[in-house]
Amino acid sequence: MPTALSDDLRKLIDDTPVFASVATIQPDGSPQVSVTWLGRDGDDLLFSTTVGRRKEKNLRRDPRVTVLINPHNAPYTYAEVRGTAELTTEGGQELINDLSRKYTGKDYADFNPSSAGDSERVVVRITPRKVVGSL
Repeated sequence: MPTALSDDLRKLIDDTPVFASVATIQPDGSPQVSVTWLGRDGDDLLFSTTVGRRKEKNLRRDPRVTVLINPHNAPYTYAEVRGTAELTTEGGQELINDLSRKYTGKDYADFNPSSAGDSERVVVRITPRKVVGSL
């Protein structure tokens, strides 16, 4: 059953370019963690990846995911969002540009000119099932 994000967590995600650590499950059951930019739509978390990357493959096989949000200026404050991911390529380029402008002030192609040869962008939408922590 979905759960709501706190107002403080929503505000942090909306107003701050806070980095998130995303944990997925490898085919052998071990964890795979990567740092990513983060957005929000309602209580759902959004991040971008590309077709063929390890986290995209892991989430297509097993949609369970954990996102750890830990503001750099408040090291003892965090939220762990556990949930289920849905993936789509629809809106992928728009999301990476929105996130890039939030985090760098530039469109993604201007921030990362070598991205022209990237695979198709994927929107990962995480529906929270449980939120723990101090946010």
